[in-house]
Amino acid sequence: MSSVPHATSLRRAPVQRRSAERLTRILDACADLLDEVGYDGLSTRAVAERAGVPIGSVYRFFGNKRQMADALAQRNLERYAERVTERLKGARRGDWRAAMDAVLDEYLAMKKTAPGFSLVDFGNQIPVGARHAEPNHRVADRLTDLLSGYLVREPDEDLRRTFLIAVETADTLVQLAFRVDPEGDPKVIDETRQLLRAYLARALD
Repeated sequence: MSSVPHATSLRRAPVQRRSAERLTRILDACADLLDEVGYDGLSTRAVAERAGVPIGSVYRFFGNKRQMADALAQRNLERYAERVTERLKGARRGDWRAAMDAVLDEYLAMKKTAPGFSLVDFGNQIPVGARHAEPNHRVADRLTDLLSGYLVREPDEDLRRTFLIAVETADTLVQLAFRVDPEGDPKVIDETRQLLRAYLARALD
């Protein structure tokens, strides 16, 4: 996918295609290195070397590795939204259960397969971004905007609060599932799914 982070996470937004491609290579290298050396071992110089770009190209977009991790988290969220949208193309409009399954299943799939995701995801594992834009609020707002039309619901404060509670709950329980089993304990994940269905049924039925 060619999605790039929102411009607010960058020192300078890419304008030309070549610049956007270079930013993609930088973030791809950042994700790979996070899996290999962790956040503490990550450096802008190592990212530049892995991406095959001058160190100045990294600093053109990011002032430090924290900003780079935040940009990766934002790119993860955009890719996640794309996956959920694609998953729901064939679903019946208004079916919140199908939407919930897509939201949970695509998150689990990215957690298992997307480079760097287990350390950064949307910013939950490494605190990144501004304090007023906590990762789970970021995710809940994105899901509200993404799913309100599909669910035939107004994206009002009630729906945002419902999604925020669901996201906070799922985040805590999925973390537990992956602490119990590196592949995600299936029993904990099943309990998470049942809990979310029971809660959302009260709000969305």
